Amino acid sequence: MVIYTDATVDRIPQLAALSPSLREEIQVAAKIFPFRVNNYVLDHLIDWESVPDDPIFCLVFPRRAMMAPEDFDDIKGLSRHGASHSVLQDRIRAIWDGMNPHPGGQLTLNRPKLDGKELSGIQHQYPQTVLFFPSEGQFCHSYCTFCFRWAQFVPSAMPKFGDRDISALTKYLRAQPAVTDLLFTGGDPMVMPTKRLERYMTPLLEDETLQHVSSIRIGTKALTFWPHRFLNDVDSDELMRLFDAIVGAGKHLAIMAHFNHPRELESELCRRAIKRIQSTGAVIRSQGPILRTVNDSPDIWTEMWNAQINLGVIPYYMFVERNTGPYKYFKVPLVRCLEIFQESFRCKNLSGLAKTVRGPVMSCSPGKVQIQDAAMLDGKPRFLMQFIQARDPQFALRTFTAELDPDACWISDLKHNADWPDVDFTD
Repeated sequence: MVIYTDATVDRIPQLAALSPSLREEIQVAAKIFPFRVNNYVLDHLIDWESVPDDPIFCLVFPRRAMMAPEDFDDIKGLSRHGASHSVLQDRIRAIWDGMNPHPGGQLTLNRPKLDGKELSGIQHQYPQTVLFFPSEGQFCHSYCTFCFRWAQFVPSAMPKFGDRDISALTKYLRAQPAVTDLLFTGGDPMVMPTKRLERYMTPLLEDETLQHVSSIRIGTKALTFWPHRFLNDVDSDELMRLFDAIVGAGKHLAIMAHFNHPRELESELCRRAIKRIQSTGAVIRSQGPILRTVNDSPDIWTEMWNAQINLGVIPYYMFVERNTGPYKYFKVPLVRCLEIFQESFRCKNLSGLAKTVRGPVMSCSPGKVQIQDAAMLDGKPRFLMQFIQARDPQFALRTFTAELDPDACWISDLKHNADWPDVDFTD
């Protein structure tokens, strides 16, 4: 694998054919947004004849339009005039601080304690589900420009999630008998060698006191960015044996695959990797947000969901882009998100098996809120919404409404109605 980062972006061969202004845009923006791309993405996924409008190019290459104009101009000017490293980094950190780096109360609401000590590698928002951030998995094969976990990847003193203390994790799980699902997340746990992943998995398979943890999930973009991980990396066979062992131990193993565009599924390597994972008994579920310039079209989602069904992948969530990082560039108004979901869902060509998908969904501090419909109530247009997951279980399945604002892009943009739940949606 050949990796390019913000320090080596100018060495990417394909960029030489682009205009000098576009190359400079990317070089400046890559100082702000985490940038990492590998040769598989460059050689197999991006249509370089369609750059800069190509959706996969937009998915991995940061651009000027993803930043506030004054921020771009400042970083460009400081870089051109040879500002000191400390001056440049101070300005970059100020930009990071203004991009809502940890939305949804992640730092204050989701971090549990064990024996009076806060656990840096665990988030626990819903009673039945724990998220674990293995320290060795807190980066990705390539970085998505829209990623709401971008703060995990920037080289700064900004708070991050991650731990390698398996004993703390298992001790916490023993103390939480309501937990049934453990999600390994990041970053991308699939960047870890199999031996390290196995170190985290073994206690879950062998310890009788952890049998209440019946489902193990692994969040990953590797099927898109590096399908070799499951096919012909040096320890791919070992990884498949680990998946076999997890399923053989009676656990439900779910690979939570992030897909954003149908082209990601056209790769023969990706298709082979999907089949190999499925041969272990693991289930693959797909999720991703609606992104302006990448997939903000019903036809794209219909095509993607049908392709997933044909490959045995289960459509799970269509998210609303989260209000962090370059959110202003990628955001789509909620009313349009609803139209995209409904037009895709109602398409006569969409497989009925794809209708497991839920959307559009906002993952916010009180829980996951689905916009179910828009309707006239009391003579006014309203959004009809429902909690499909909640920090407080009593809110699960609760429905409520909000005034339909055509410009609203996140739940905190909406005006409350009388049935609005007594929770804080500010992110």
